[in-house]
Amino acid sequence: MDSLSQRVEHAITTTYRKTIWRYFVCAVKEYRLIQAGDHIAACVSGGKDSFLLAKCLQLLHRYSEIPFELSFLAMDPGFTPEKRRTMEEAARQLDIPLHIFETDIFASIEDAKNSPCHVCASMRRGHLYKQAQMLGCNKIALGHHYDDVIETTLLSVLYGGEFKTMMPKLRSRNYEGMELIRPLFLVREEQVRAIAARFELPVMTCACRVTRQADGGKRSEVKRLIQDLKRTNPNVEGCIFSAAEKVSLGAVLGWRVRDEGPFTSFLDQY
Repeated sequence: MDSLSQRVEHAITTTYRKTIWRYFVCAVKEYRLIQAGDHIAACVSGGKDSFLLAKCLQLLHRYSEIPFELSFLAMDPGFTPEKRRTMEEAARQLDIPLHIFETDIFASIEDAKNSPCHVCASMRRGHLYKQAQMLGCNKIALGHHYDDVIETTLLSVLYGGEFKTMMPKLRSRNYEGMELIRPLFLVREEQVRAIAARFELPVMTCACRVTRQADGGKRSEVKRLIQDLKRTNPNVEGCIFSAAEKVSLGAVLGWRVRDEGPFTSFLDQY
């Protein structure tokens, strides 16, 4: 009998070839995420998104004509022993050789009152960059997907007061020579859920205190908003994604090229 890893790999390239594999490969090519000689750290959090990312990159590494190195990096930010074992067992069943390191991030954000998820994400990214560099990597790969992109865009508009989206790749400002890439950028969350459910992947959800809240935070609120909007506009998700690709600078009040850069008002070029 084939192992779980073999069955998942076969499904990615057959049953889910048009809904997962094609969009994964398309993102890698369209956004030029991988170049010859790259050493990529696939970051595994223990959830369904990052494990799917790891398997897709594993397949690409095996068959791609572009030579690149691949490592699998996992952070224990303060998991309970049970959560840690869940991640390790899932990695074992999926034949993903994890390099696990430990931090105290959960303890550090326990008293964070404002935007604990943002603080946690920033701290995680810094630790991942540092550990990836120590492994000789020049890129870290995260498992964010299409739905994360449109939700982040709405979160930025509704709660951040600016139009900003999640990018398919970013250069690190603090770790020279490092980049972040998101190869699942065009893959829909429903497809990630589908393959995880089909094989009953032993994955876990986020273990932090914020996601234990009844409403799941602002991201869950935005998910519900999108579902409400789909009742009258089934294409609303595609419209939100497309809006981030087709920004007309002639019809906005102001913009800046970089997060830390100065703002330009439309009046400056009126």
